[in-house]
Amino acid sequence: MYRCQPVLIFGFCWFLAVAGISSAAEAITLENAVDPGANRRDEAMATQFSLEKAVAFLDTAALHWQKQQKCFTCHTNYAHLYARPETAAAEPASVEVRKFAEELITKRWNDAGPRWDAEVIATAAALAFNDAATTGHLHPLIRTALDRMFTLQRDDGGFTWIKCNWPPMESDDHYGATLAVIAIGSAPDNYSKTEAAQKGLAKLQDYLKRNPGPTLHHRAMVLWGNSYLDSLLSGTEKQQIIDDLLALQKPDGGWGLATLGDWKRADAEPQDIESSDGYGTGFALYILRRGGLAATDPRIQRGVTWLKTHQRESGRWFTRSLHKDSRHYITHAGTAFALMALKECDPQ
Repeated sequence: MYRCQPVLIFGFCWFLAVAGISSAAEAITLENAVDPGANRRDEAMATQFSLEKAVAFLDTAALHWQKQQKCFTCHTNYAHLYARPETAAAEPASVEVRKFAEELITKRWNDAGPRWDAEVIATAAALAFNDAATTGHLHPLIRTALDRMFTLQRDDGGFTWIKCNWPPMESDDHYGATLAVIAIGSAPDNYSKTEAAQKGLAKLQDYLKRNPGPTLHHRAMVLWGNSYLDSLLSGTEKQQIIDDLLALQKPDGGWGLATLGDWKRADAEPQDIESSDGYGTGFALYILRRGGLAATDPRIQRGVTWLKTHQRESGRWFTRSLHKDSRHYITHAGTAFALMALKECDPQ
């Protein structure tokens, strides 16, 4: 799943309809995917919003990472599985990324075992989510991965997560617990009602009650999980998270990832708490919609406007790394969340 690379973690027909993507355009494949280029804060803004460019960037980044790094990471391949499920004809990029994830289960885990416990949880969650958004049915292989997830659950209800000090995804056990909840809740075919899921979920609920999220990002992840199961948060707790997210919306309509926590940088530089970015805006909008805020709410629409006016020429939405100024791979996850938010915020 991860190689401890610098951080960072939905219908295809909708992309085609809104973006006007031509079926004649050359498909991005594992063979022709090239380096999408550095994630630069000084990249020019696009003169016109383009879903086609955003989808192409997401495909290129995921396939190039897969081809060059030969591993799965929250910020790139897993993010692709969440943001790029298809609802009609199979696209090469979607097929290749999904196939690579499935091979973790069928090959790597059988031959050598998972690299980390976190790999099992992240893979099960992303593929279950992908199943729900594509076929609407839980593939037997993904059911196996979900069941395996519970064999790794600790007595206290949590999981031992990978800790590279790369927030918001690879830094603490709480993230893994909420991702497990999302895996259970998003899995189709009423997987959450199975005996294994019910037992695991009860332990997770107890863990989350005894270990409240230390940042707003953590609590927002719980709200995401609660949107499927509606048993993690009281009405008051849910509303408080929504209110806290809305309070951080900036005058330009966006949100900044660094304001969702109090993370310290490895390079001793200050976090940028002034700028809006792709991850912060996409994540906040997506969570707010999952929390029940109407797509027509003026605050939601201001965020949508920010996304549509702050895409870069390459199709991505830049987000500065919370760790250090190097590759800014969180931009890949930020682009995924931007696309997820735009789909979720479409009033149609």
